This record gives sequence, C-alpha cells and structure tokens, in this order.
Amino acid sequence: MALIVQKFGGSSVADAEGLARVATRVVATKKAGNDVVVVVSAMGDTTDDLLDLAAAITQKAPEREMDILLTAGERISMSLLAMAIDARGVPARSYTGQQAGVLTDAAYGKAQIVKLAPERIQKSLADGQVAIVAGFQGVNDANDVTTLGRGGSDTTAVALAAALGADVCEIYTDVDGLFTADPRVVPNARRIREITSEETLELAAHGAKILHLRAVEFARRYNVPLHVRSSFSDKDGTWVRNPTEENPMEDPIITGVTHDASQAKITVLGVPDRPGVAARVFQVCADQGSNVDTIVQNVSADSNRADISFTLPMAEAERTLQALRDAEDDLGFTGLKDTAEIGILSVVGAGMRTHSGVSATLFGALSEAGVNIEMISTSEIRISVVVASEDLPTALKVVHSAFDLDASETEAVVYGGTGR
Repeated sequence: MALIVQKFGGSSVADAEGLARVATRVVATKKAGNDVVVVVSAMGDTTDDLLDLAAAITQKAPEREMDILLTAGERISMSLLAMAIDARGVPARSYTGQQAGVLTDAAYGKAQIVKLAPERIQKSLADGQVAIVAGFQGVNDANDVTTLGRGGSDTTAVALAAALGADVCEIYTDVDGLFTADPRVVPNARRIREITSEETLELAAHGAKILHLRAVEFARRYNVPLHVRSSFSDKDGTWVRNPTEENPMEDPIITGVTHDASQAKITVLGVPDRPGVAARVFQVCADQGSNVDTIVQNVSADSNRADISFTLPMAEAERTLQALRDAEDDLGFTGLKDTAEIGILSVVGAGMRTHSGVSATLFGALSEAGVNIEMISTSEIRISVVVASEDLPTALKVVHSAFDLDASETEAVVYGGTGR
C-alpha cells in the first residue's frame, strides 16, 4: 500500500464532466489499495471571476477580505469532488486549508507555509476515507484565512506530501507532463520522461507554467518525488526527483527551453558611478517587494556615471518606477526608461556544466534568425537572454531546433487549453 497525494488543477475540475473524470481516477487509485489525499484548485476560471467581481466593487479591496473571497473557489470544488467520490462508493471527506492544518504567515495574497499539522487528514486516512483538501489556502496566527498566491495549490499538495511522508505527489494538469518547450508555441516539443529537481527549479523560475516554483522548492528540500501527468489521459508523465546513487539520472546537455513574456525592463540612466549607489537603487526596489531578475550595468557617455538596467515582473514595474522617481534626489540619476515589450528566453540543462559550445549554439541560432539580444544572465545550468517581445516565438522555435529538442512527430496535446 502506498500513500499518494494527487493534485488537480482548475482545468481538470472545470465542470461536472471534469469532476466526474477526476473522481473516477481517484476511486481507481483508492481501490488499487492506496491511501489517497487529493488537493484541488478552483473550478476553471472561478478565481478570475471572483477577482473581476471584486474589481467591479472597489479598486482598493482590503487584502484580508480578498483572501476570504478567493478561498471560496477551492471550497466549491473540494465539496463537489467529495460528493462525486462518495457517489462512486468510496467515502470521502473535504477540508479547507485551515481544517487540514496548513499554517501560514500573515502575508495576505502571498502567504508562506510555516507549519503543517495534518492530524485530521491522518484520521481520515486511518478511517479509510479519501481526504480532499482545498489548495491555495491556509490560516495565520490571527485565525484568518490566507492565500498562497497563484499556483499555490501545487505548494499545498507538495507540502502535505512532505508532512505525511507520501510515496509520491502526482500533479495532474491538462498536458501529458513537462515538455522541452511550451507546446502551445512549439507543437513538436518533446515530452521529458525524467528530470532533476534542480533543472525543474530553473524551468519554473524562468517561464515554465506547469509547476509552481515554491512547490518544486518544497519537493527538492524534502525529497518528495513528483509525477506530472494529465488528468485527461492515462499516459505516463514526467518524473521530477533528486538524483541518488542508485538513480543518478543522465544529464542531457539541454533539457528544455522556456519563455516568459510577463517581464518588463527598467533602465536607470546616469547613476553616479561610485560605491554604494547601485545598492541604494536596488534597496528602493526591495522596499517595494519587487522581484528583480537580470541586471546589467553599463558605463554611460559620461565616464563618471553608469546606466543600470534590470528586469522584473510587469505587474511590479509601475510601483517600482514611482518609488525610483520619489528617490531621484537621493539617488542622483539623470533619467528613467521603462520597456514593457520584452521577452525572456532561457535554455536549461544540467549537462551544460560539462559541455562547451552551449553559448555558441544559442547565440548562433538567434543570430541566424535575426533576433537581437538585449541582456544576458546565466547560472550554472541556465542561460537567459532578453529579446524584443515580438521576436520571442521565433526565438523559442529556432533555439529549440538548434539543440535538437524537436520530436520526430507531434507529441504534445493540450487537452484543457490552459496548461494547469
């Protein structure tokens, strides 16, 4: 008997038909002799609909009230799924994040899990029930409900798997696993059968939408094997796990190519070129909670000054720009420039540690396609480039081909249309 945590995204439980399909799969897993914990997201576009309703009422909704509102979506799907499973002859019990013992800090809208106390889940399992948990939510020390941010249901599932000592955490979505590129942009992307947690972290951090970054971090830290697969088919998906001596895992040179069109670029012009000024620039950004990624500094035409460019999520750009404007006298820069029309392409692969020529292949492919590179950043197993947003689809396809990642025939099927 195994303990299996199964997480189903919004596209998998979007309607009554989807709930029935998920219930049938859960019941089959239970009847195969396993203990089963299920984590569900809100149905379809429920969260977006709730956000739209709030926006129609006020543009300054209190964060606490927004979290209370947004947790309603998962409560609907968890209770309906419990009914569907019970109707198939298997006892099921649904739990909110609070009831499941998901304890968080007080950061409404983007709370972090600080502790798991899943006693009620363990009792359900001992009683032979399927335990169904509302993803994306928890409770803080003030006994207020909190949300974990978009994609937080993945984090709920992996955290529960770690706390319960699950044998595997299955992440069900509307594609058959992780692919070498987004199959919506690159139809001949190839399914990845097995990948390291380290590579998956880089993919998730740089545009891959299938897995939430914090979920991968949890899985890596607590050694939880992940199996990413589709709820619309019975195909084997992608296994994500830490390498071991028994299973060292072969390192391909390049595992995948990701893209991110949700970033903006800010350039701080004419910053005084002396120690400490750059630190103050990025302290201003940090004070706004901005997630700065790629950074480039160039000496400006005035040799006593420099230009600093950096990327950050588009949603954070306007408040960061305003904070920099407010600090202009202190920082002493001569101007600000923001560019929203950028895209970031990243190639990821543990094998690039020991293989030369990756940079040459990447830059050569982009050059032949006429794609100009604006910025470059690297890690030990990743190279990222900033390009114009209109060049991003072309860049993705030519780089994917340049590293021989194309499948011999079309493998990717997007069953639900959202990728989650």
